[in-house]
Amino acid sequence: MSLTSSPNAAGPCRVYVAGHLGMVGSALVRKLEMFREHSIITRSRQELDLTRQSEVESFFADEHIDRVYLAAAKVGGIKANMEMPADFIRENLQIQTHVIHAAFSAGVERLLFLGSSCIYPRLAQQPMLEDALMSGPLEPSNEAYAVAKIAGIKMCESYRHQYGCDFRSVMPTNLYGPNDNFDLDSGHVLPALLRKFYTAVATGSETVTVWGSGRPRREFLHVDDMAAASVHTMNLTTAQYWSVATPRCSHINVGTGTDVSIAQLAGLISGISGFSGQIQFDPDMPDGTPRKLLDISRLRALGWEAELSLEEGLAQTYAWMVQHEINTWADETA
Repeated sequence: MSLTSSPNAAGPCRVYVAGHLGMVGSALVRKLEMFREHSIITRSRQELDLTRQSEVESFFADEHIDRVYLAAAKVGGIKANMEMPADFIRENLQIQTHVIHAAFSAGVERLLFLGSSCIYPRLAQQPMLEDALMSGPLEPSNEAYAVAKIAGIKMCESYRHQYGCDFRSVMPTNLYGPNDNFDLDSGHVLPALLRKFYTAVATGSETVTVWGSGRPRREFLHVDDMAAASVHTMNLTTAQYWSVATPRCSHINVGTGTDVSIAQLAGLISGISGFSGQIQFDPDMPDGTPRKLLDISRLRALGWEAELSLEEGLAQTYAWMVQHEINTWADETA
């Protein structure tokens, strides 16, 4: 089926982006808006609470959705995951269970589930192949979130096995970009560092403290590249997608294929922000997984690679943050 046709009704393809106000969902909407001959369906949490099964079922029954990008999720950094594991596992299981089952019940033609690279074992061989899934213990600091995401992958596989649904999964590496969460307590490492360095420059601080040793290595992907990869994967024919996926290992990694240490990341952001002071590392704070680098050979075989370099993406995100977020941080920079 082409992007512009609809099996449920005459007219354009009706595409539902779940979580359109989040960083990934908003990037998906921006990308999908480049295609004119289809209809993008969105709902805020006030309009549709995805943790409530009856609301989700009614929505799908009424809206005649053809395709779903399941980007809605409860997300956060190490601190938030460690303090609220029950919230992370409960809400994510609820959201994906309700959406996936309602999509099946309503006859949705195709669904793309967005997961996370934290699904892989803490000490998985690097770079991490898709079949490393469930081959060892998870990172304890975000285990609850990871278990929920693994369940989402297995739901998509199970609905394909039992009902023949074309439900697909992509596993992105660490994402960043416009509409990221720059909160110092609940945000991920990259947006939190962007905010820390901005605040240090604005206040004239001579030091910036970075959690952990600075040695862990991370791979970072700009969210616009993630949106492009998602649309590319969604638009593959069934034969193309399943030429690299398998019934019991159906997900596809999305990343850049390169990583940096947290110390290197801090140095890059320091330069972008104009910070001239000292970077200090706090070894009493958790490092998390030592390294998370994805093997992206499946996605490359399907004809897609990232376009934005980390340096370019960081500069763009820093500029976006300064333009959109700093008015909410008056207490830090006064």
